[in-house]
Amino acid sequence: MNCALVQVKRCVGRRGASSLAAVLQPELESIREAGTWKNERIIASAQRTEIVLADGKRVLNFCANNYLGLSDNQQIVTAAKAALDKYGAGLSSVRFICGTQDIHRELEHKLAAFHGREDAIVYASCFDANAGIFETLLTAEDAVLSDELNHASIIDGIRLCKAKKLRYKHRDVGDLEAKLAESAGCRLRLIATDGVFSMDGTVAPLAGIVELASKHGALTFVDDCHATGFFGKTGRGTEEYFGLLGKVDIINSTLGKALGGAAGGYTASSKPLIDLLRQRSRPYLFSNSLPPPVVATGIRVIDLIAGNTNLLNILERNTQHFRQEMTRAGFKIAGDSHPICPVMLWDAKLASTFADKMLDKGIYVIGFSYPVVPKDKARIRVQISAAHTTEEIDRAINAFVDIGKELGVVG
Repeated sequence: MNCALVQVKRCVGRRGASSLAAVLQPELESIREAGTWKNERIIASAQRTEIVLADGKRVLNFCANNYLGLSDNQQIVTAAKAALDKYGAGLSSVRFICGTQDIHRELEHKLAAFHGREDAIVYASCFDANAGIFETLLTAEDAVLSDELNHASIIDGIRLCKAKKLRYKHRDVGDLEAKLAESAGCRLRLIATDGVFSMDGTVAPLAGIVELASKHGALTFVDDCHATGFFGKTGRGTEEYFGLLGKVDIINSTLGKALGGAAGGYTASSKPLIDLLRQRSRPYLFSNSLPPPVVATGIRVIDLIAGNTNLLNILERNTQHFRQEMTRAGFKIAGDSHPICPVMLWDAKLASTFADKMLDKGIYVIGFSYPVVPKDKARIRVQISAAHTTEEIDRAINAFVDIGKELGVVG
Protein backbone atom coordinates (compact mmCIF):
# COMPACT_ATOMS: atom_id res chain seq x y z
CA MET A 1 0.00 0.00 0.00
CA ASN A 2 1.21 3.55 -0.77
CA CYS A 3 2.96 5.02 2.32
CA ALA A 4 1.26 8.39 1.90
CA LEU A 5 -2.18 6.70 1.89
CA VAL A 6 -1.32 4.80 5.07
CA GLN A 7 -0.33 8.08 6.75
CA VAL A 8 -3.61 9.74 5.70
CA LYS A 9 -5.66 6.85 7.13
CA ARG A 10 -3.76 7.09 10.41
CA CYS A 11 -4.43 10.83 10.63
CA VAL A 12 -8.13 10.38 9.88
CA GLY A 13 -8.33 7.66 12.53
CA ARG A 14 -6.67 9.94 15.10
CA ARG A 15 -8.96 12.85 14.18
CA GLY A 16 -12.01 10.61 14.49
CA ALA A 17 -10.99 9.39 17.94
CA SER A 18 -10.11 12.92 19.07
CA SER A 19 -13.37 14.28 17.73
CA LEU A 20 -15.40 11.58 19.50
CA ALA A 21 -13.62 12.29 22.79
CA ALA A 22 -14.33 16.00 22.39
CA VAL A 23 -18.02 15.24 21.97
CA LEU A 24 -18.26 12.78 24.86
CA GLN A 25 -16.08 14.47 27.49
CA PRO A 26 -18.43 17.39 28.31
CA GLU A 27 -21.32 14.96 28.77
CA LEU A 28 -19.24 12.79 31.09
CA GLU A 29 -18.15 15.83 33.08
CA SER A 30 -21.75 17.01 33.44
CA ILE A 31 -22.71 13.63 34.90
CA ARG A 32 -19.89 13.89 37.44
CA GLU A 33 -20.77 17.48 38.36
CA ALA A 34 -24.42 16.57 38.88
CA GLY A 35 -23.39 13.91 41.39
CA THR A 36 -25.04 11.15 39.34
CA TRP A 37 -21.90 9.29 38.25
CA LYS A 38 -22.37 5.56 38.79
CA ASN A 39 -19.27 3.84 40.16
CA GLU A 40 -19.19 0.07 39.90
CA ARG A 41 -17.96 -1.38 43.16
CA ILE A 42 -16.11 -4.65 42.72
CA ILE A 43 -17.28 -7.71 44.69
CA ALA A 44 -14.84 -10.58 45.24
CA SER A 45 -17.24 -13.15 46.69
CA ALA A 46 -20.54 -14.87 46.00
CA GLN A 47 -23.75 -12.82 46.28
CA ARG A 48 -24.99 -13.23 49.85
CA THR A 49 -25.94 -10.96 52.76
CA GLU A 50 -22.27 -10.54 53.74
CA ILE A 51 -20.05 -9.94 50.75
CA VAL A 52 -16.33 -9.34 50.30
CA LEU A 53 -15.19 -6.35 48.26
CA ALA A 54 -12.10 -6.27 46.04
CA ASP A 55 -10.09 -4.57 48.81
CA GLY A 56 -10.93 -7.41 51.20
CA LYS A 57 -13.47 -5.44 53.23
CA ARG A 58 -16.50 -7.41 54.46
CA VAL A 59 -19.81 -5.55 54.26
CA LEU A 60 -23.53 -6.30 54.59
CA ASN A 61 -25.32 -6.11 51.27
CA PHE A 62 -28.68 -4.33 51.28
CA CYS A 63 -29.18 -3.59 47.60
CA ALA A 64 -29.35 -6.95 45.79
CA ASN A 65 -32.45 -8.39 44.11
CA ASN A 66 -31.66 -11.57 46.06
CA TYR A 67 -35.09 -11.51 47.73
CA LEU A 68 -35.15 -15.14 48.86
CA GLY A 69 -31.43 -15.44 49.53
CA LEU A 70 -31.05 -18.18 46.90
CA SER A 71 -28.20 -16.73 44.81
CA ASP A 72 -25.65 -18.79 46.74
CA ASN A 73 -27.92 -21.61 47.92
CA GLN A 74 -25.85 -24.79 47.90
CA GLN A 75 -28.63 -27.00 46.51
CA ILE A 76 -28.89 -24.66 43.56
CA VAL A 77 -25.12 -24.46 43.08
CA THR A 78 -24.95 -28.27 43.13
CA ALA A 79 -27.69 -28.49 40.49
CA ALA A 80 -25.81 -26.01 38.28
CA LYS A 81 -22.55 -27.99 38.62
CA ALA A 82 -24.32 -31.24 37.72
CA ALA A 83 -25.83 -29.63 34.61
CA LEU A 84 -22.42 -28.26 33.63
CA ASP A 85 -20.96 -31.78 33.75
CA LYS A 86 -23.87 -33.40 31.89
CA TYR A 87 -24.89 -30.74 29.35
CA GLY A 88 -21.79 -28.57 28.96
CA ALA A 89 -21.13 -24.84 29.28
CA GLY A 90 -23.43 -23.75 26.45
CA LEU A 91 -25.14 -24.68 23.21
CA SER A 92 -23.35 -22.46 20.66
CA SER A 93 -26.72 -22.15 18.96
CA VAL A 94 -30.12 -20.55 19.01
CA ARG A 95 -33.05 -22.66 20.13
CA PHE A 96 -34.55 -23.62 16.74
CA ILE A 97 -31.27 -24.87 15.24
CA CYS A 98 -29.60 -27.10 17.83
CA GLY A 99 -30.00 -25.15 21.04
CA THR A 100 -32.91 -26.86 22.79
CA GLN A 101 -32.11 -29.51 25.37
CA ASP A 102 -34.63 -31.45 27.40
CA ILE A 103 -33.92 -29.23 30.41
CA HIS A 104 -34.93 -26.09 28.48
CA ARG A 105 -38.39 -27.50 27.92
CA GLU A 106 -38.50 -28.83 31.49
CA LEU A 107 -37.85 -25.33 32.81
CA GLU A 108 -40.50 -23.83 30.53
CA HIS A 109 -43.06 -26.39 31.65
CA LYS A 110 -42.28 -25.70 35.32
CA LEU A 111 -42.56 -21.94 34.83
CA ALA A 112 -45.89 -22.34 33.04
CA ALA A 113 -47.19 -24.58 35.83
CA PHE A 114 -45.93 -22.18 38.52
CA HIS A 115 -47.96 -19.37 36.95
CA GLY A 116 -50.91 -21.57 36.00
CA ARG A 117 -50.44 -20.92 32.28
CA GLU A 118 -50.51 -23.20 29.25
CA ASP A 119 -46.89 -22.63 28.23
CA ALA A 120 -43.80 -20.48 28.69
CA ILE A 121 -40.82 -19.42 26.60
CA VAL A 122 -37.37 -18.67 28.03
CA TYR A 123 -35.10 -15.81 26.93
CA ALA A 124 -31.60 -14.69 27.86
CA SER A 125 -33.15 -11.96 30.04
CA CYS A 126 -36.48 -10.33 30.78
CA PHE A 127 -35.19 -7.32 28.84
CA ASP A 128 -35.16 -9.65 25.82
CA ALA A 129 -38.60 -11.02 26.71
CA ASN A 130 -39.95 -7.47 26.79
CA ALA A 131 -38.18 -6.65 23.52
CA GLY A 132 -39.78 -9.68 21.90
CA ILE A 133 -43.43 -9.50 22.90
CA PHE A 134 -44.84 -6.20 21.57
CA GLU A 135 -43.37 -6.30 18.07
CA THR A 136 -44.48 -9.91 17.64
CA LEU A 137 -48.02 -9.47 18.91
CA LEU A 138 -49.06 -5.99 17.83
CA THR A 139 -49.51 -4.43 14.40
CA ALA A 140 -50.32 -0.94 13.14
CA GLU A 141 -54.00 -1.79 13.67
CA ASP A 142 -53.46 -2.21 17.41
CA ALA A 143 -52.76 -0.03 20.45
CA VAL A 144 -50.57 -0.42 23.52
CA LEU A 145 -51.38 1.51 26.69
CA SER A 146 -48.36 1.85 28.98
CA ASP A 147 -47.94 3.21 32.51
CA GLU A 148 -45.71 6.28 32.26
CA LEU A 149 -43.26 4.87 34.85
CA ASN A 150 -42.87 1.42 33.32
CA HIS A 151 -39.42 -0.16 33.28
CA ALA A 152 -37.04 0.91 30.51
CA SER A 153 -37.22 -2.54 28.93
CA ILE A 154 -41.00 -2.23 28.48
CA ILE A 155 -40.57 1.23 27.00
CA ASP A 156 -37.90 0.01 24.59
CA GLY A 157 -39.96 -3.04 23.65
CA ILE A 158 -42.97 -0.86 22.86
CA ARG A 159 -40.82 1.40 20.67
CA LEU A 160 -40.10 -1.58 18.41
CA CYS A 161 -43.73 -2.21 17.52
CA LYS A 162 -45.92 -0.33 15.04
CA ALA A 163 -48.99 -0.13 17.26
CA LYS A 164 -50.51 3.15 18.38
CA LYS A 165 -48.74 4.11 21.62
CA LEU A 166 -50.57 5.73 24.52
CA ARG A 167 -49.12 6.47 27.96
CA TYR A 168 -51.40 6.75 30.94
CA LYS A 169 -50.58 8.56 34.18
CA HIS A 170 -48.78 6.46 36.76
CA ARG A 171 -51.18 4.00 38.44
CA ASP A 172 -54.13 6.17 37.34
CA VAL A 173 -57.01 3.92 36.27
CA GLY A 174 -59.13 6.94 35.39
CA ASP A 175 -56.59 8.12 32.85
CA LEU A 176 -56.19 4.55 31.62
CA GLU A 177 -59.93 4.34 30.93
CA ALA A 178 -59.75 7.58 28.98
CA LYS A 179 -56.95 6.13 26.86
CA LEU A 180 -58.98 2.94 26.32
CA ALA A 181 -61.87 5.05 25.04
CA GLU A 182 -59.46 6.95 22.78
CA SER A 183 -58.23 3.70 21.24
CA ALA A 184 -61.65 2.05 20.93
CA GLY A 185 -61.35 1.51 17.17
CA CYS A 186 -58.17 -0.57 17.35
CA ARG A 187 -58.06 -4.30 16.60
CA LEU A 188 -56.19 -5.29 19.78
CA ARG A 189 -55.50 -3.14 22.82
CA LEU A 190 -52.82 -4.23 25.26
CA ILE A 191 -52.47 -2.64 28.71
CA ALA A 192 -48.83 -2.91 29.83
CA THR A 193 -47.63 -2.35 33.38
CA ASP A 194 -44.98 -3.34 35.86
CA GLY A 195 -46.46 -5.44 38.63
CA VAL A 196 -44.16 -3.76 41.16
CA PHE A 197 -42.33 -0.58 40.18
CA SER A 198 -38.70 -1.24 41.00
CA MET A 199 -37.56 2.26 41.95
CA ASP A 200 -40.49 2.94 44.30
CA GLY A 201 -41.61 -0.44 45.63
CA THR A 202 -45.17 0.48 44.68
CA VAL A 203 -47.69 -1.98 43.28
CA ALA A 204 -49.76 -1.53 40.12
CA PRO A 205 -53.54 -1.16 40.72
CA LEU A 206 -54.06 -4.51 39.06
CA ALA A 207 -57.64 -5.07 40.22
CA GLY A 208 -58.71 -1.85 38.49
CA ILE A 209 -56.64 -2.64 35.40
CA VAL A 210 -58.15 -6.12 35.02
CA GLU A 211 -61.65 -4.74 35.51
CA LEU A 212 -61.11 -2.11 32.82
CA ALA A 213 -59.59 -4.67 30.46
CA SER A 214 -62.67 -6.85 30.83
CA LYS A 215 -65.01 -3.89 30.38
CA HIS A 216 -63.27 -2.63 27.22
CA GLY A 217 -62.21 -5.94 25.68
CA ALA A 218 -58.49 -5.26 26.16
CA LEU A 219 -55.57 -7.57 26.94
CA THR A 220 -53.30 -7.27 29.98
CA PHE A 221 -49.52 -7.57 30.25
CA VAL A 222 -47.60 -7.53 33.54
CA ASP A 223 -43.83 -7.43 34.01
CA ASP A 224 -43.54 -9.22 37.35
CA CYS A 225 -39.76 -9.23 37.79
CA HIS A 226 -39.97 -7.69 41.27
CA ALA A 227 -42.77 -9.98 42.42
CA THR A 228 -42.25 -13.48 41.04
CA GLY A 229 -41.27 -16.01 43.65
CA PHE A 230 -41.88 -13.92 46.77
CA PHE A 231 -44.88 -11.58 46.36
CA GLY A 232 -48.38 -12.85 47.02
CA LYS A 233 -49.37 -15.56 49.47
CA THR A 234 -47.38 -18.30 47.69
CA GLY A 235 -45.03 -16.15 45.62
CA ARG A 236 -47.07 -16.20 42.40
CA GLY A 237 -46.69 -12.47 42.05
CA THR A 238 -48.85 -9.41 41.68
CA GLU A 239 -51.97 -11.14 40.42
CA GLU A 240 -51.94 -13.44 43.47
CA TYR A 241 -51.34 -10.44 45.75
CA PHE A 242 -54.69 -9.07 44.50
CA GLY A 243 -56.46 -12.44 44.45
CA LEU A 244 -56.50 -12.46 40.65
CA LEU A 245 -54.63 -15.63 39.77
CA GLY A 246 -55.04 -16.44 36.09
CA LYS A 247 -56.62 -13.09 35.18
CA VAL A 248 -53.58 -11.52 33.47
CA ASP A 249 -53.16 -12.46 29.81
CA ILE A 250 -49.37 -12.22 29.59
CA ILE A 251 -46.78 -12.42 32.35
CA ASN A 252 -43.15 -11.59 31.70
CA SER A 253 -40.63 -12.17 34.45
CA THR A 254 -37.06 -13.11 35.30
CA LEU A 255 -34.86 -15.81 36.78
CA GLY A 256 -32.29 -13.14 37.60
CA LYS A 257 -33.78 -11.86 40.85
CA ALA A 258 -35.62 -14.00 43.42
CA LEU A 259 -35.38 -17.18 41.32
CA GLY A 260 -31.68 -17.82 41.90
CA GLY A 261 -30.28 -14.56 40.58
CA ALA A 262 -28.37 -16.07 37.65
CA ALA A 263 -29.87 -14.95 34.34
CA GLY A 264 -32.80 -15.54 32.04
CA GLY A 265 -36.27 -14.16 31.48
CA TYR A 266 -39.50 -15.61 30.19
CA THR A 267 -43.04 -15.09 28.96
CA ALA A 268 -45.86 -17.21 30.39
CA SER A 269 -49.20 -17.16 28.60
CA SER A 270 -51.55 -19.14 26.35
CA LYS A 271 -50.06 -21.77 24.06
CA PRO A 272 -50.99 -19.96 20.81
CA LEU A 273 -49.14 -16.83 21.93
CA ILE A 274 -46.08 -18.80 23.05
CA ASP A 275 -46.12 -20.69 19.74
CA LEU A 276 -46.16 -17.37 17.87
CA LEU A 277 -43.24 -16.06 19.93
CA ARG A 278 -41.21 -19.16 19.04
CA GLN A 279 -41.81 -18.41 15.36
CA ARG A 280 -41.50 -14.61 15.29
CA SER A 281 -39.84 -13.17 18.41
CA ARG A 282 -36.51 -11.73 17.28
CA PRO A 283 -34.63 -11.83 20.61
CA TYR A 284 -35.59 -15.52 20.90
CA LEU A 285 -34.77 -16.45 17.32
CA PHE A 286 -31.45 -14.63 17.16
CA SER A 287 -29.95 -15.12 20.64
CA ASN A 288 -28.03 -18.10 21.98
CA SER A 289 -29.89 -20.55 24.20
CA LEU A 290 -29.74 -20.08 27.95
CA PRO A 291 -26.66 -21.98 29.28
CA PRO A 292 -27.42 -25.37 30.86
CA PRO A 293 -26.15 -24.44 34.37
CA VAL A 294 -28.49 -21.44 34.39
CA VAL A 295 -31.41 -23.58 33.21
CA ALA A 296 -30.72 -26.09 35.98
CA THR A 297 -30.64 -23.26 38.50
CA GLY A 298 -34.12 -22.16 37.46
CA ILE A 299 -35.50 -25.70 37.64
CA ARG A 300 -34.11 -26.25 41.13
CA VAL A 301 -35.42 -22.93 42.43
CA ILE A 302 -38.95 -23.66 41.22
CA ASP A 303 -38.78 -27.06 42.89
CA LEU A 304 -37.66 -25.43 46.16
CA ILE A 305 -40.32 -22.72 46.35
CA ALA A 306 -43.34 -24.12 44.50
CA GLY A 307 -44.90 -25.62 47.62
CA ASN A 308 -42.96 -23.95 50.43
CA THR A 309 -43.62 -20.47 51.84
CA ASN A 310 -41.04 -20.47 54.66
CA LEU A 311 -38.72 -18.02 52.90
CA LEU A 312 -41.65 -15.79 51.92
CA ASN A 313 -42.76 -15.59 55.56
CA ILE A 314 -39.25 -14.65 56.74
CA LEU A 315 -38.97 -12.02 54.01
CA GLU A 316 -42.28 -10.45 55.05
CA ARG A 317 -41.18 -10.24 58.69
CA ASN A 318 -37.82 -8.74 57.74
CA THR A 319 -39.49 -6.18 55.49
CA GLN A 320 -41.97 -5.08 58.16
CA HIS A 321 -39.21 -4.76 60.74
CA PHE A 322 -37.02 -2.55 58.56
CA ARG A 323 -39.87 -0.32 57.40
CA GLN A 324 -41.29 0.15 60.89
CA GLU A 325 -37.99 0.94 62.59
CA MET A 326 -36.78 3.29 59.85
CA THR A 327 -40.09 5.17 59.90
CA ARG A 328 -39.88 5.41 63.68
CA ALA A 329 -36.40 6.89 63.31
CA GLY A 330 -37.79 9.67 61.13
CA PHE A 331 -36.96 8.50 57.60
CA LYS A 332 -39.42 8.68 54.73
CA ILE A 333 -39.75 5.15 53.30
CA ALA A 334 -41.63 4.93 50.01
CA GLY A 335 -43.44 1.92 48.62
CA ASP A 336 -46.26 -0.47 49.47
CA SER A 337 -44.99 -2.91 52.15
CA HIS A 338 -42.64 -4.40 49.57
CA PRO A 339 -39.03 -5.56 50.21
CA ILE A 340 -37.96 -2.66 47.98
CA CYS A 341 -37.65 0.06 50.62
CA PRO A 342 -36.64 3.42 49.10
CA VAL A 343 -35.15 5.73 51.72
CA MET A 344 -36.05 9.11 50.27
CA LEU A 345 -33.30 11.76 50.38
CA TRP A 346 -34.42 13.89 47.39
CA ASP A 347 -30.99 15.40 46.61
CA ALA A 348 -28.64 13.49 44.26
CA LYS A 349 -25.37 14.52 45.89
CA LEU A 350 -26.77 13.82 49.34
CA ALA A 351 -27.80 10.32 48.26
CA SER A 352 -24.34 9.63 46.85
CA THR A 353 -22.58 10.96 49.96
CA PHE A 354 -24.94 9.05 52.25
CA ALA A 355 -24.26 5.77 50.42
CA ASP A 356 -20.48 6.29 50.63
CA LYS A 357 -20.69 6.90 54.38
CA MET A 358 -22.84 3.79 54.78
CA LEU A 359 -20.11 1.75 53.10
CA ASP A 360 -17.60 3.14 55.59
CA LYS A 361 -19.84 1.67 58.30
CA GLY A 362 -19.92 -1.71 56.57
CA ILE A 363 -23.34 -1.39 54.90
CA TYR A 364 -23.40 -1.73 51.10
CA VAL A 365 -26.17 0.44 49.58
CA ILE A 366 -26.36 2.60 46.46
CA GLY A 367 -27.74 6.09 45.91
CA PHE A 368 -30.21 6.36 43.03
CA SER A 369 -30.70 9.62 41.17
CA TYR A 370 -31.65 11.01 37.75
CA PRO A 371 -32.00 9.55 35.13
CA VAL A 372 -32.71 6.29 36.99
CA VAL A 373 -35.34 8.12 39.07
CA PRO A 374 -36.99 11.53 38.43
CA LYS A 375 -35.04 14.68 39.20
CA ASP A 376 -35.18 15.81 42.85
CA LYS A 377 -36.35 12.35 43.97
CA ALA A 378 -33.00 10.78 44.79
CA ARG A 379 -33.01 7.95 47.25
CA ILE A 380 -31.17 4.96 48.65
CA ARG A 381 -33.09 1.89 47.56
CA VAL A 382 -32.72 -0.69 50.31
CA GLN A 383 -33.70 -4.23 49.36
CA ILE A 384 -34.50 -6.72 52.08
CA SER A 385 -33.79 -10.44 51.75
CA ALA A 386 -35.09 -13.51 53.53
CA ALA A 387 -31.43 -14.30 54.20
CA HIS A 388 -30.91 -11.17 56.33
CA THR A 389 -30.92 -11.80 60.07
CA THR A 390 -32.65 -9.41 62.48
CA GLU A 391 -29.21 -8.46 63.81
CA GLU A 392 -28.00 -7.56 60.30
CA ILE A 393 -31.09 -5.45 59.65
CA ASP A 394 -30.62 -3.65 62.96
CA ARG A 395 -26.99 -2.91 62.05
CA ALA A 396 -28.19 -1.28 58.84
CA ILE A 397 -30.85 0.73 60.66
CA ASN A 398 -28.34 1.97 63.23
CA ALA A 399 -25.96 3.04 60.46
CA PHE A 400 -28.77 4.92 58.72
CA VAL A 401 -29.67 6.71 61.94
CA ASP A 402 -26.07 7.68 62.74
CA ILE A 403 -25.37 9.05 59.27
CA GLY A 404 -28.83 10.58 59.02
CA LYS A 405 -28.10 12.63 62.13
CA GLU A 406 -24.63 13.55 60.87
CA LEU A 407 -26.02 14.84 57.56
CA GLY A 408 -29.11 16.46 59.06
CA VAL A 409 -31.60 14.09 57.46
CA VAL A 410 -33.16 13.04 60.77
CA GLY A 411 -33.10 14.65 64.19
